[in-house]
Amino acid sequence: MTTATEKNTKPISQRKLLGVAGLGWLFDAMDVGILAFVIAALHEDWGLTSQQMGWIGSVNSIGMAVGAFVFGIYADRVGRKKIFIITLLLFSLASGISAFTTTLAAFLILRFFVGMGLGGELPVASTLVSESVPAKDRGRVVVLLESFWAAGWLVAAIISYFIIPEYGWRIALLLTALPAFYALYLRINLPDSPQFTAKKDVLRSVSTNIREVWSKTYRRPTIMLWIVWFTVVFSYYGMFLWLPSVMVMKGFPLIQSFQYVLIMTLAQLPGYFSAAWLIERAGRKFVLVTYLIGTAASALAFGNADTVTALVVSGAFLSFFNLGAWGALYAYSPEQYPTVIRATGTGMAASFGRIGGILGPLLVGSMLTAGFGINVIFAIFCVSILIGAMAVAFLGTETKQMELE
Repeated sequence: MTTATEKNTKPISQRKLLGVAGLGWLFDAMDVGILAFVIAALHEDWGLTSQQMGWIGSVNSIGMAVGAFVFGIYADRVGRKKIFIITLLLFSLASGISAFTTTLAAFLILRFFVGMGLGGELPVASTLVSESVPAKDRGRVVVLLESFWAAGWLVAAIISYFIIPEYGWRIALLLTALPAFYALYLRINLPDSPQFTAKKDVLRSVSTNIREVWSKTYRRPTIMLWIVWFTVVFSYYGMFLWLPSVMVMKGFPLIQSFQYVLIMTLAQLPGYFSAAWLIERAGRKFVLVTYLIGTAASALAFGNADTVTALVVSGAFLSFFNLGAWGALYAYSPEQYPTVIRATGTGMAASFGRIGGILGPLLVGSMLTAGFGINVIFAIFCVSILIGAMAVAFLGTETKQMELE
């Protein structure tokens, strides 16, 4: 008779692995996406200032930084699957409870715990998938995993468009608690990474793993990842968490702003699919550098757009290139390290990147308060993304179809 433990160690098909991990990714994106619309709604409901709005996004990123660091390290000790489930439960429950808050302080505290779950889940999930897929398919499958992020944003945009104006932001947040039930399903049906399972008896201290990430062997890829993660996260959360609010500031009503952002969000899917197609043909570096440059150009165009057509078109290109670059980054990051420090290295890079996610929304809020225009703010994000592209171009090495150590 096959025991439950034996059942969970059997290999899982690529399609099933992608579906199981991808749904978790979708729920992550749904939560972050809804937050962007909730911030705009809270601005009207609670009368928040631009700086207070910026703090909501930044506290979320503080939690993500802590979560990526802590959970990334412990995924190398207790396994990818356990951390995947814990983080999914953490952000789902905290997000649902935040629907009942009546003060900004309580909302911020809960957003910190939501961020911890989100920050820990994303690099661990990409590591799990990377270690479970053959080298010839790995990049494509990880980018397709990232494409669930676009689906989650679409769900968030649809919920926000139909639910928030009619029923309020609290109902929208309650819907984000549903992934807690999905986490119980994961516990039964998801096997752990075969590479981790093969090495799980090799227990190393946390300090040893952290030192090895910064050892001479891995110092260059670590520096490269930290730069690109910081610049990408800084610009992404600075731009996308503010998109609905920026549309309102440009003179559009709240519901019309949600509609335009929904249209822009649709462009994320072809961005992911094109990156998935290119990544095993042209390579990780080419896709990451090309899509980052496209993101920078789109950010500059969006910041200077002065018509509805220009806003929607440049916003669509911004979504297309930025989310394609995210997919390539999640495929590229775990490939820089061996199994024993893979989650630690990826988690630390993601954690450092989340510092950028803290600063990005705060920068937008403070610069708007100081009277700077949207064009100046998006020009800063353009320069940031170009720095990340140069880091990959000059410090990165190609890992296409490379067997993981």
